[in-house]
Amino acid sequence: MYKKILVPLDGSTLAEAALPHAEAIAKSEGAEIILLRVPTMPTTEFFAREPTLAVKIHEEEQVEVVKYINKKVEELKKDHIKVTAITQEGPVPETILAVAEQTQADMIAMSTHGRTGIQRWLMGSVADRVVHHTHIPVMLIHPN
Repeated sequence: MYKKILVPLDGSTLAEAALPHAEAIAKSEGAEIILLRVPTMPTTEFFAREPTLAVKIHEEEQVEVVKYINKKVEELKKDHIKVTAITQEGPVPETILAVAEQTQADMIAMSTHGRTGIQRWLMGSVADRVVHHTHIPVMLIHPN
């Protein structure tokens, strides 16, 4: 039923909570896991005010992102799971949706930060935007 499962990761333990669930499905279905890491970027305002520092931060983030995603790939390969890693810059929800489309993913498995009320209004919800703008199943793992 599922051949490709997209798992967006942000480097946090919370985001990684979706991995065991995706792994279980991948093992039972013989599916591939596609790990996606969207690096955070300094704002354009920060780039304008501190271009040298912003470039340095961006370069360091890129190195960390590659190191992190490669470590996750190796962990999954040890469990004999077919895995692909993608790092791509852009707005997080839109990038998740675009990569799901590009890779022809059958499912998106991701954690939700569980924000409610004012916190959700102020910070938005990546999971909410993904769920409401995709045509494929989304498995959300709640932090609790």
